[in-house]
Amino acid sequence: MRYLPKSPDERRRMLAEIGASSIDDLFAVIPPEYRLNRDLLVPRQLAESEILDYFHRAARRNSVGYYSFLGAGAYRHYRPVIIDSLVQRGEFLTSYTPYQAEITQGTLQAIFEFQTMIAELTGMDVANASMYDGSTGTAEAVMMAIRVTGRRKAVVARTVHPEYREVLATYTKYQDLPTTLAPYDRQTGRVDLAALEAEVTEETAAILVQSPNFFGVIEDIPTIAAIAHAKGALLIVAITEPVSLGIVRPPIEADIVAMEAQSFGVALSYGGPFCGVIAAKEQYVRQMPGRLVGQTTDRDGYRGFVLTLATREQHIRREKATSNICTNQALVALMATIFLTVYGKEGMRELAEHNLAKAAYAAKTLSAQRGARLVFNGAPRFNEFVLDTEESPELWTPRLLDVNIAGGVPLKRWYPELGNATLWCATEVVTREHIEAAARVIAVGPAEVWRH
Repeated sequence: MRYLPKSPDERRRMLAEIGASSIDDLFAVIPPEYRLNRDLLVPRQLAESEILDYFHRAARRNSVGYYSFLGAGAYRHYRPVIIDSLVQRGEFLTSYTPYQAEITQGTLQAIFEFQTMIAELTGMDVANASMYDGSTGTAEAVMMAIRVTGRRKAVVARTVHPEYREVLATYTKYQDLPTTLAPYDRQTGRVDLAALEAEVTEETAAILVQSPNFFGVIEDIPTIAAIAHAKGALLIVAITEPVSLGIVRPPIEADIVAMEAQSFGVALSYGGPFCGVIAAKEQYVRQMPGRLVGQTTDRDGYRGFVLTLATREQHIRREKATSNICTNQALVALMATIFLTVYGKEGMRELAEHNLAKAAYAAKTLSAQRGARLVFNGAPRFNEFVLDTEESPELWTPRLLDVNIAGGVPLKRWYPELGNATLWCATEVVTREHIEAAARVIAVGPAEVWRH
């Protein structure tokens, strides 16, 4: 009864209630050739103790201790243990949308603190209560710019995360919202400013760039903002690695910032759930999608928190909604809030400096190996860099995996012109020993591996 809540007698009564003589009657509409008329090919049933033992053994096989240089929008950072201790409290873990403000003040205050810290980090006036993730948040930011300007076109830098661009293409495909791509400078890895300016017209609603961009390079935000504003367009800056804001100047010239907050204490968890953000200048707040928590006072003068300017389809007429699919990630946003509170301003700066130093050492060490060189070495970068190797990544990747190292992400899939180039990331959890071990493998050619 623990795992099978309906007894045979209960099932018979349920079938009788709906006028069916057997469970097979429920599937009579399915042609016989499409029905499975045998037992599932699964192992015999196990006792609970055996099941636990099975998963413990499987976990030991998985925990071989891989060291990762993967980044590209999902980053491995240290997670303070206090995060899980707090988010697993029942009042947070079981809560949904805090519609009843009088009994959800704790959740509302946590969201308000999240919004406040995000606004401070990004240099914007206001931030929302979080979005589904960074990619959908970026697409929603473009939709927001179209509503604000009344224009129907966008210019997107090719240095924006390719998968973010794919999500945006899905949003715009059936809405008659054309987008054009601006190329990147092959020397610096930044968006080509002259080409970008040539693409912007009086019909452009927004320019979308990412900084640090997909190559890890920091874009020239003030110049890009001047290009956008000269034609009456808005500037949207996407940020996939928010730890960079501990040391990189925030994009204060932007009109809208779309960000992925996963780096702030959110586990990778095989790709989610993550936490998106939209922050903007105050004059655009009424076109901001998602939820927003505001601070007020009650009739007795005590501070309180409420949902305000709710422009989701759940709150207003669907045709007037700023978004029909966006949601907020309250529990995941709480993780980010705790992370930022634990680190504080000085801690965030030290964390960013640590990342910067690790990436600089990794870039120097790996590019010093035979047949390897840094790409885009003419502009500042944060904790990611592009490495080109004479040997194909398909050859040295298995050698790295043999010593429990996950190397860089091959870029040929999205940027075929870059050939053997790979994107590497070094955060604070990567050690000097990991970097030097990866360099030794990169330095060893196939012939040497065969001899050894």
